Amino acid sequence: MFHRTWRVARPLLVAYLLLVLIMTFIESWLVYPAPALTTGNWQPEGFNHQDVWFESADKTKLHGWLFEHPSPQHVVLYCHGNGELVAHNVRLMSRLRDELDATVLVFDYRGYGQSGGKPHEAGVVADGIAAQQFLAEHAGVQLDEVVLMGRSLGGGVAAAAAAQQGAKAVVLQSTFACMVDTAAVHYPWLPVRLVMRNRYDSVARLADYNGPVLQSHGTSDEVVPYSEGRRLFESVPSDRKQWIDVPEGTHNTPQPDDYYPALREFLDF
Repeated sequence: MFHRTWRVARPLLVAYLLLVLIMTFIESWLVYPAPALTTGNWQPEGFNHQDVWFESADKTKLHGWLFEHPSPQHVVLYCHGNGELVAHNVRLMSRLRDELDATVLVFDYRGYGQSGGKPHEAGVVADGIAAQQFLAEHAGVQLDEVVLMGRSLGGGVAAAAAAQQGAKAVVLQSTFACMVDTAAVHYPWLPVRLVMRNRYDSVARLADYNGPVLQSHGTSDEVVPYSEGRRLFESVPSDRKQWIDVPEGTHNTPQPDDYYPALREFLDF
């Protein structure tokens, strides 16, 4: 009976292990689906921004757009999601500059847009750290005077930068507690907690940050479950944190109009 069962189970086990191997091989493509450079508007008019270039710790050349305010009350680094480029965010960055009276930098991670290199967790985190350093130096402020703002994957980058360099505040949108746990929701039949290389453990990283945190999440987020966002928020040790629901919001639902006055009030502490 054992041998008969093994003859049936063996090809199924081999097929499963082969599937795990394939998913491991394409992990980077799933985590970093960088849009083609031809997407987005790379020459927007009327937004008063400038191209900037800087280097990550390993000399990877990174590209971003800087939206300067003449009399900034805040300095904001925006870390976009994994399916975006700076060229997709010009209107949002302009809005953040105008509504927050802020100088804002949005940049592309390695392997995205005009930035060089190939994305992986250590490199992308290093890119966020380098962007914060560049912006602080450009604006003439300390590292912990920069507001770190991130959406989805960008929230994981912002959390990592805050843990290492501090921040005036961390602002998270549709961000996971830990990428591995979110992946396990979507692929419960795979041993993702054992084999996944890109982990982005924001819970562990924000344990080392005690500054203000504002977090928003769509109640109908189909990519990062609402419960995962709440788990991250509840783990934050800061005594100054605020949660904002986006009612019926999915993963890519824009922040509602009343979000921006609430964000400004939160930052003007």
